[in-house]
Amino acid sequence: MNHPALGRYLDALRDQTPLVHCMTNFVAMNSTANLMLAIGASPAMLHAQEEAPAFTELAQALSINIGTISPPWAEAMLACAEVAGTQSTPWVLDPVAVGATRYRQTLCEALLARKPWVIRANASEVLALAGLESKGRGVDTDPAAQNAEYAAVTLARKQGCVVAMTGERDFVTDGTRHARVSGGHPLMPRVTTLGCGLSAIVAAFVAASPDDRFEATVAALASFALAGRNAGKRAQGPGSFQVELLDALYQLTPETLSNQARWEDVVPSGAASSDAGEHP
Repeated sequence: MNHPALGRYLDALRDQTPLVHCMTNFVAMNSTANLMLAIGASPAMLHAQEEAPAFTELAQALSINIGTISPPWAEAMLACAEVAGTQSTPWVLDPVAVGATRYRQTLCEALLARKPWVIRANASEVLALAGLESKGRGVDTDPAAQNAEYAAVTLARKQGCVVAMTGERDFVTDGTRHARVSGGHPLMPRVTTLGCGLSAIVAAFVAASPDDRFEATVAALASFALAGRNAGKRAQGPGSFQVELLDALYQLTPETLSNQARWEDVVPSGAASSDAGEHP
């Protein structure tokens, strides 16, 4: 099987500099914007109902993160997702702590009805979205969830989208193709909002390569994992890691991504068989 060179997706992103409408939480706005700029995308953060839907019409992608939702923000998110659907604009859902409250579950049910292109979540959030029992506390991944990959495949098939389940190793599926991405660094969980920023980066990659959202998502996760690994080699702790990660994303080249990304096609736990092969 011939495996794609992931660097072409980074090259496409930097060539197009897609404008991504990031509807993210209070904690993540600044860090998400900086991560997006470092990788080569153009971020914008708008939340007001009076302007957000109109801005979505101008953007090349939409990223919705429900971390610090309120009723006005929820209504704006739903309206923007509706616009994205009408215009066939790629959009990514980050269902932060969806299992924590009924309010979050209700909102995510409504957002899922508007058909995101990609869902970027951790294992407990994927299980919650798939309707399975989950005791996830919020942004934590549930490492004991043996059926998480099967839930991700089920969710992807049901929604007709890509599910990117991130954790110590990332799992990406569109219901038919499945991949795991390795890399990163142990300091990454010590820095808040990196997952939020990754969701927006996924939106940028998919915006630049909408014809294959699965491979574009794999490229986004592989870029982030490789940059995290490189940043960790120089960082002295969580504070310096944030700075080093920005530099690592900025310095990442398409050639390096193609040659050094760690990912493999897999047969997911509990799911149907798939091609299996390993990449560098």
